[in-house]
Amino acid sequence: MPDTDSSVQAISMARRDGAPLDPPPEYARLRQEAPISRVSMWGGRATPWLVTRWEDARTVLASPGVSSQNTRPGFPTAIENAPAMPPGYFFGQDDPVHDTFRRALTREFMVKRIEALREPTMRILDQLLDAMIDSGGPADFVEAVALSLPSLVICELLGVPYEEHDFFQSHSKVLIDSAVTAEEKIAAHQALGDYLERLVEDKRRQPMDDLVSRLAEHVDAGTFSVRDAADVGAFLLFAGHETTANMIGLGVLALLEHPEELPRLYQGKAELANSVEELLRYLTIAHTGLTRIAIEDIAVGDVTIRAGEGVIILLNSANRDADTFADADTLDLARANARQHLAFGYGIHQCLGQPLARMELQIVLPEVFRRLPNLRIEPGREVSFKQTSAAYGASFMPVTW
Repeated sequence: MPDTDSSVQAISMARRDGAPLDPPPEYARLRQEAPISRVSMWGGRATPWLVTRWEDARTVLASPGVSSQNTRPGFPTAIENAPAMPPGYFFGQDDPVHDTFRRALTREFMVKRIEALREPTMRILDQLLDAMIDSGGPADFVEAVALSLPSLVICELLGVPYEEHDFFQSHSKVLIDSAVTAEEKIAAHQALGDYLERLVEDKRRQPMDDLVSRLAEHVDAGTFSVRDAADVGAFLLFAGHETTANMIGLGVLALLEHPEELPRLYQGKAELANSVEELLRYLTIAHTGLTRIAIEDIAVGDVTIRAGEGVIILLNSANRDADTFADADTLDLARANARQHLAFGYGIHQCLGQPLARMELQIVLPEVFRRLPNLRIEPGREVSFKQTSAAYGASFMPVTW
């Protein structure tokens, strides 16, 4: 992200003391004074555009004149000369590669498929809460529930055999643990990749009603390779694990801080669904923004972004834009236009797994407070946060009940 080694402005991601759930205060000033501005990164060797307003963010993300291909010169990756993403990580690809993989997965996230995961998700949550309660407390809610649930749900989605859940979950946790070394992450990534390749081959021989079996069908049809199918599985793990885990933790924390909003979770399906949308808007865990590069000149507000120039879209700023969301810094679970948020992005690269994330949050949030009506942060201890992660969240959340 932007640094301080250039005369072009640099932007801090530091959040205000006492307001860990709010975006950096500098973003509000930028939305008013310089909604599209240059920022410095890579020691000043790149000066991409920073987009902070909701309308401008939608314009960029919907434009066919921008690319998601991180190997293009000047693409604003977090580190200079970042390695290319494999095709299976299709969020970093342009069409036709992006379209090929997305089409192969679209039906997996339709309502019928996601609804079939509700019962397993509730079962997993009950098991995790039972274990946490049986421990007698206090407990780290992140470790006990928030981290474990998404990876176990993804196991159900992919078709990972139950007896291999522990292997899958333990290695997936390593990938998102900021305390482990780069070597440990590489080893975990390799182990999961090798495992998923074997799983694809197993499903080719003995298909079942799961996502990996249907990816195996695409391998047999020549749509993509076994390794591509394994990479898709790995991508779904990475994309759906830490992001949802962070939203679960922050969602619980936001409701602990705003107990007056809790009744909305129990007023009906529509009210619960809207409550989740407002939490997605208010918390917006995309901490470092979405990155693109212009492949043709595009007009955004009063600025023309030229071909070859990088763009960083700050979703957490766009979702606090008062021109779109009245009283935008207030959590209001009854907000009428909450679903206009950009927490899942916008345009052709909008998060494919958003129905799964919504379903998990709609189950977890009301059930946690139903099972633990006296849930609170452990007195005398503090929540710690992932200040430098691309996906913002709580790293430690000590609770008692």
